[in-house]
Amino acid sequence: MRTAFLTLALATMPVSALAVGFNDDTPPKPTETTTTCSNGQVWDADVKLCVDPDKSSLNDSDRMKAVRELAYAGRILDAERVLDTVLDQQADPVLTYRGFIARKSGNSDAALDWYGRALATNPDNLLARSYLGQWHVEQGNVALARAELREIRQRGGRSTWPEVSLRMAIQSGASYGY
Repeated sequence: MRTAFLTLALATMPVSALAVGFNDDTPPKPTETTTTCSNGQVWDADVKLCVDPDKSSLNDSDRMKAVRELAYAGRILDAERVLDTVLDQQADPVLTYRGFIARKSGNSDAALDWYGRALATNPDNLLARSYLGQWHVEQGNVALARAELREIRQRGGRSTWPEVSLRMAIQSGASYGY
């Protein structure tokens, strides 16, 4: 019953998209990058082919959208390959996804380091806070996960995907793949 309620609540909650891409609260729509391309390649609409991400006409914003789409599809290594081609490797979205990739690859220490770097760059990075909180859930430290949940809410993130996913992870004891 509790799971059904949470599923219904998530499905009917208002979407608070903060921006397209990194802070988008909706799942990415599959594009040719995930439906056609493989081995870390991305769809280049200009040439209508799968190409290496550093050889495409994509800018960093487009690359981050591809990283997000690939991560959502569970293609962690492909997401990392695209992430490696983003020019600003110190941008907090890049650091956040580095943490996500490390966590999903089983490298907890590196994940914690990347999330810390992302939050040092931008303390209002709600996604990094959510992923860090989910890392704490995975480690069995619910008190620290709750602290991140409070931070998300205090920073204006109530009812966003980062808040909802962390709240649900705390309630269920399991983190989300995305």
